[in-house]
Amino acid sequence: MSRSFTTPPRAASPLPWPLLSLILVLALASNRPAQAVGSGSANGPVIMPYEMAFTAECTEGIDAVVFDRLQQLGIERARRSSDAVFVRRAYLDVIGTLPTAAEARQFLQDRRPEKRSLLIDQLLARDEFTDYWAMKWSDVLRVKAEFPVNLWPNAAQAYYRWIHTAVRDNLPYDRFARELLTSNGSNFRVGPVNFYRALPNREPQVIARTVALTLMGARAEHWPEQQLATMALCFNTIGYKATGEWKEEIVYFDPNKFPASGLAVATLPDKTVVNLARDRDPREVFADWLIDPRNPWFTRAIVNRVWSWLLGRGIVQEPDDIRPDNPPSNPELLTLLEHELVAAHYDLKQLMRLILNSQTYQLSSIARSDRPEAAANFASYPLRRLDAEVLIDALNQITGTTEKYMSAIPEPFTYIPDDQRAIALPDGSITSTFLEMFGRPQRDTGLEAERTPRMSASQRLHLLNSTQVQRKLEQGPKLQSLLRAKGSPKEFVDTLYFSILSRPPTDEERLAIGAHGVATRDGRTTALDLAWALINSAEFLYRH
Repeated sequence: MSRSFTTPPRAASPLPWPLLSLILVLALASNRPAQAVGSGSANGPVIMPYEMAFTAECTEGIDAVVFDRLQQLGIERARRSSDAVFVRRAYLDVIGTLPTAAEARQFLQDRRPEKRSLLIDQLLARDEFTDYWAMKWSDVLRVKAEFPVNLWPNAAQAYYRWIHTAVRDNLPYDRFARELLTSNGSNFRVGPVNFYRALPNREPQVIARTVALTLMGARAEHWPEQQLATMALCFNTIGYKATGEWKEEIVYFDPNKFPASGLAVATLPDKTVVNLARDRDPREVFADWLIDPRNPWFTRAIVNRVWSWLLGRGIVQEPDDIRPDNPPSNPELLTLLEHELVAAHYDLKQLMRLILNSQTYQLSSIARSDRPEAAANFASYPLRRLDAEVLIDALNQITGTTEKYMSAIPEPFTYIPDDQRAIALPDGSITSTFLEMFGRPQRDTGLEAERTPRMSASQRLHLLNSTQVQRKLEQGPKLQSLLRAKGSPKEFVDTLYFSILSRPPTDEERLAIGAHGVATRDGRTTALDLAWALINSAEFLYRH
């Protein structure tokens, strides 16, 4: 199996060579799923501890559609993921938070056959779910106080509070979209009106492109010019009015922007023709058309986006580039999810619950086919590097440390609590060097591709060599407490593995660790070396 561990040249590294050798030895001793590769038939060897000894069965719903498609293509699907893999994956995908050692142990010790479904329900109800998914929506909706969005701090806070509340209360997605499109009022008090302010400019066609990208999953700049221009008529009558408060602005429907006749005719993307009149906000007319369950533009876009958030790629890929010449890899799956969301009255949590409970989502990341169509048809769970925010929060959780965040002009002294988690940062302008280095999106365009998930050389060197990571490991109260705790070396190693990788070490890993401990003859150094080696492993750095 291919592995993606990188050891820098000897002369270039300030790390002690026992640590570098431990990183290499652990990489070779274990079978971490560093990247999906073909590994023979389903009757081949089981890769422990990452997968179960059987292939997921085709049942109904999502799995029937996905597995039938794979069978038609002659593609072998992965085995079912192990419980240790699943608990870590579910925590990271649902709440953007690493399970604690106690949480991982508790799940592995649970003998109930329905424990995966129960865990999914528990995670969907956690406070971290709200924080993590508010972060994802804030990326799409460009919640950022500073350049180039320039919402300004008060407006960015109001916008984020509205998003956070909507996610917490599980506001039905059709109502969520309608409020974004039709709200009026102060940008400091009515959060969703900032949808019309987080834009490069306020021209109707720019607004129409933003609406298409955000709510229809389409890049309207590639549409015929006339198609975009006629849809833009629905956004011709948005007015903006300043108040006496610094940077406060009222967003409202301005009927005086109608033509002298008081009437206009707009053609929407599905060729529907609507009459616009001075006595009704055209945005309401557009919203009525958009969120109608019979309109595929709306439902198709959000189910594809949610699927991509949970499984790493869209049924239509990219998830915000739906167009006739970019067809879905599995049209039946897309249609099924659309019907399920409509039947659930646009309850996104119910859609997530459906996906998370599927055997498709719970497949191992160890692919049984190297054909390019395998990834597009979800034959295995796709590997993805942890989001920047999730990664720094995980490092802080493991070590018991915190991170300093700051906001640039014009609020250089924005107060950020010491225990602030990165997934709960309310404003894209509040950042850190770590977040910038590890690909946190700038929130300038609303495109999914703004987030950079690839591992770079500078990121690897930072995790291997930086004083930031070294201080967290050497001074972090959680690790220090673990080092001082009374117990056997085996108990210490087990706790460290559960804290970082959510599983116990394999026999091969125990041998490698034992040999390293004899070589160094320093228990504390061995413990810190082990922690550093594990956080540099592909198993820690990737969702798998």
